[in-house]
Amino acid sequence: MKKIILITLALFAIQTSLFAQKKPYDESLNAMVQIDNAVKKASAEGKYVLCQVGGNWCPWCIRFAEYADTNAAVHKIIDENFVYIHVNWSKGNKNPEAMKRLGNPARFGFPVFVILDKEGQPVHIQNSAYLEEGKGYSEKKVSEFLLNWTEKAVTTLK
Repeated sequence: MKKIILITLALFAIQTSLFAQKKPYDESLNAMVQIDNAVKKASAEGKYVLCQVGGNWCPWCIRFAEYADTNAAVHKIIDENFVYIHVNWSKGNKNPEAMKRLGNPARFGFPVFVILDKEGQPVHIQNSAYLEEGKGYSEKKVSEFLLNWTEKAVTTLK
């Protein structure tokens, strides 16, 4: 019985350390350059930019970054329609110039999502609270949000 408990604790410790090591936000990046590079890439690929604004200090920010990587349906939507970047906002680097460019999204809390068009202009700011379900994110809500803000959805006349 002791061995099972020790193995379980060891596996938990490994999982926790792996999760703690995943840091999608890089405080050292100049967010303006990061955004400019993403816009250039998105324009060349016929996509929009999905900016996830937040920081490594934010559990919900880390949770969404992991969710976007592991949920197959959401990952596919992002991959096919967006250039996905993590724009840092933290005590150490609030990126004020970038926040202004993104329409001051911090007013909605974190994470917050900003969709930029191929010219780098914000077309939508999404409060992430509306995408949550229980202690995580709703595949249906996240998918609907993303699909409603693709380049095709925004520019196609109905």
